[in-house]
Amino acid sequence: MTVAGALLGGALAGCGAPAPAPTPPAPAPTSPAAAPKKPPTMAPGPAGRTPVFERRATGGGGAADGTADGTAGKAGAEKGAAEKVVALTFDADMTADQGPRAQAGERFDNPELIALLRRLKVPSTVFMTGRWAEEYPAQAKDIGADDLFEVANHSYSHYAFTADCYGLPVVGKDAMARDVERAFSAFRRAGVRNVVPYFRFPGGCYDDTALHALTPANVTAVQWDVVSGDAFAKDAGAVAEQVLDGVRPGSLVVMHCTRSAAPVTGEAVGRIVPELRKRGYRFVKVSELMEG
Repeated sequence: MTVAGALLGGALAGCGAPAPAPTPPAPAPTSPAAAPKKPPTMAPGPAGRTPVFERRATGGGGAADGTADGTAGKAGAEKGAAEKVVALTFDADMTADQGPRAQAGERFDNPELIALLRRLKVPSTVFMTGRWAEEYPAQAKDIGADDLFEVANHSYSHYAFTADCYGLPVVGKDAMARDVERAFSAFRRAGVRNVVPYFRFPGGCYDDTALHALTPANVTAVQWDVVSGDAFAKDAGAVAEQVLDGVRPGSLVVMHCTRSAAPVTGEAVGRIVPELRKRGYRFVKVSELMEG
């Protein structure tokens, strides 16, 4: 064979050979799943004293009226017109000694109210006692599984953290932090999600001793600036009027999620929500109100 023939044969053989397989592209790096957003809290006060939040600052900008020692604050008021937001909060009350009354048929829950908030698409914060979560675990889990809501701590026992608080039995100073943790434990046993590190004193009653006693619980206490007056009320119109008269930009309203003690709350909410929306308000959970 001539050199030219050999070269031609080699070229033909090369054309008939299969092309090498392409190198597959390197897999794109996977980004880690976003961690759940941590709810905002307030910094502790002197000696770790539990901070108290009452409402968003009147000037907006994310500051809170209420400081770490529980006194009123005005920080952030110079930051411009306040955003028209309001937080509706609902206390799911049941004291530790009310089990026999529940067994006898008294209803400390209010599923119709929760259903109404869902229909109206109102983000809300439910301050739940541990005893309530034990009595109604399926409802507690259902509320906590819905991103429309967040669940906060209203103590386990719904006993008072000061003396002379609406006739409630009193929690001893040394048992206060344990009572709060016992409620969180009840939430975990019921499978409650969307739990935030906020605490509301039963009856709204607290003093400096209670704020110091709750230091180990690492919670932000949440009060309110608008009292709905729904507890034991029989006139939904009067409750709605009181809320509508009291709400200002950044307000935090206290209501109840207990049929036996607050039977007209649902009817009042049905009047409050459309009227506040008509006035330009947006409903938020406490975590958003606190965040600013």
